[in-house]
Amino acid sequence: MKEELTSVIVPNEVIINKIYLFRGVKVMLDSDLAELFGVDTKRLKEQVRRNIERFPERFMFELTKEENEILRTQFATLRHGQHSKYLPFAFSEHGILQLSNVLKSKQAVEVSIKIIDVFVQLRTMVLSNTEIRLEVEKIKKKVDNQDKNIEVIFRYFDELLEQQQRPRKEIGYKIPKGN
Repeated sequence: MKEELTSVIVPNEVIINKIYLFRGVKVMLDSDLAELFGVDTKRLKEQVRRNIERFPERFMFELTKEENEILRTQFATLRHGQHSKYLPFAFSEHGILQLSNVLKSKQAVEVSIKIIDVFVQLRTMVLSNTEIRLEVEKIKKKVDNQDKNIEVIFRYFDELLEQQQRPRKEIGYKIPKGN
């Protein structure tokens, strides 16, 4: 009997809301990933520690106490003592992919693929946003040049008006006024 693959439906917005920026890297926290993968955070961390060679610093790092405090202050729901006493692990896009290899459950594989797709979409949006900014800069430069050209034209108009206001020297045959 063939086993059916049950598809886990996780909206992109849920994943996007769980992506944080630490040390200049977009990451997801161990507790959020454990929730999405359907495992306990403790078990997730156990598997990571057992396979630590698969997680170099660019794939996964542990938050510092200061970073954890910043995270707690951003969210009023994270109160002291309510969550793990251990510092959370932060996983980059590549770390999430490795995590699905370590956990090996179907849900972990499906959700990690979905997460990677969201990371790719975010990267694509950033790139297209950059392209839009470059186009806007080009338009700004053109407008600035046009503004300068319009200023020059108005200066020429002002000079022409000044010339027209001065009395012109009469030319041609002059009739004396007494006759």
